[in-house]
Amino acid sequence: MNYSSVKNISKYETLAISVPKKFIYKVQLNRPEKLNALNDTMWKEFKICFDELATEPECRVIILSGAGKIFCAGIDVQDIMKFGQELAEHEDIARKSKILQLRIKNYQDSFTAIEKCPKPVIAAIHGACIGGGVDMISAADIRYCSSDAWFQIKEVDIGMAADVGTLQRFQKIIGSDSLIRELVYTARKFTAAEAVQQGFVSRLFDNQESLLNGSIELAEEIANKSPVAIQGSKLSLIYSRDHSVQEGLDHIAMHNQSMLLSEDFLNAAVSQATKGEPPIFSKL
Repeated sequence: MNYSSVKNISKYETLAISVPKKFIYKVQLNRPEKLNALNDTMWKEFKICFDELATEPECRVIILSGAGKIFCAGIDVQDIMKFGQELAEHEDIARKSKILQLRIKNYQDSFTAIEKCPKPVIAAIHGACIGGGVDMISAADIRYCSSDAWFQIKEVDIGMAADVGTLQRFQKIIGSDSLIRELVYTARKFTAAEAVQQGFVSRLFDNQESLLNGSIELAEEIANKSPVAIQGSKLSLIYSRDHSVQEGLDHIAMHNQSMLLSEDFLNAAVSQATKGEPPIFSKL
C-alpha cells in the first residue's frame, strides 16, 4: 500500500508512513540528511502521528525505523541553539524556567505517546541510536536491531541529565542497576551485542534488510491475533509495571470483566478447542 492510500493519517514533514502488510504501519524517521536528528517539527509530528495511529482501526502493530545511514543522532543541536537564542530574550529566570518546563513536557509527551498508543510498537534500530533516540526506543514495546547498531545515552556529554524518558524507562528494561548507572554517567557507547546480552533488545540481525523483514514477520504474527487481547495486554503490562501486583490484578480484572464478553474471546477459544482454522478478528 502506498503512502497516498494510507487513510486517516496526516502527511508529515519529518516522518514517512507506509503500510508494508495489512494492519501493519511503518513509521520512519525521515530526516536522513540530518541523520534523523530530532528537531522541533519532528517532536511535534511524532506525538500527532502516534495519537492518530492509536485510534486508527486499520493499524494493529507499528514498526518504528529510521531512514538513511543511522536510526537517530539524537536531538538536533542547531535546534537547541536556536531555542537558546529565543530563551535569551527573556531576562527573568522564572519566565525562562516556565518556557523550558513547557518545552521539556512537550518533548516528554512525544515519546509517552508510544506507551499511550494501545498498538504494540516494534523499534527496528540500525546504525547509531544516540541520546533522544534511546529515550524514544525505551518507550517501545519490542526492540530489534542490526549488527551495526550501537547506542549511547549522550546527555551528560552536553551538560544535562536526560529528561525525556531514558532515566525513567531504561532502568526498568535493563536488569543491572550498576550497568545502567555506568552507561548514564559515562555516556559511553554500547554495542548491539551488549544490548542483546543485557536484554535491551531481544533480537539481533545481520543487516538492515533482514532487520526490517524480521520486524515485519513479528508484526504480522501479532496483527493476526485478537486486537482486543493484544491492546488489553499492552494496557495491563504498562499499568502493572508502575503499580503493585495487587493493583495490577485489580486493574486487569476490571478490564476483562467486559473484554471477556467480546466475540474475539469466543472465536479464539472455539478455534483452539477444535484446532480449526485461525479466526479472523474484526477491526477495533
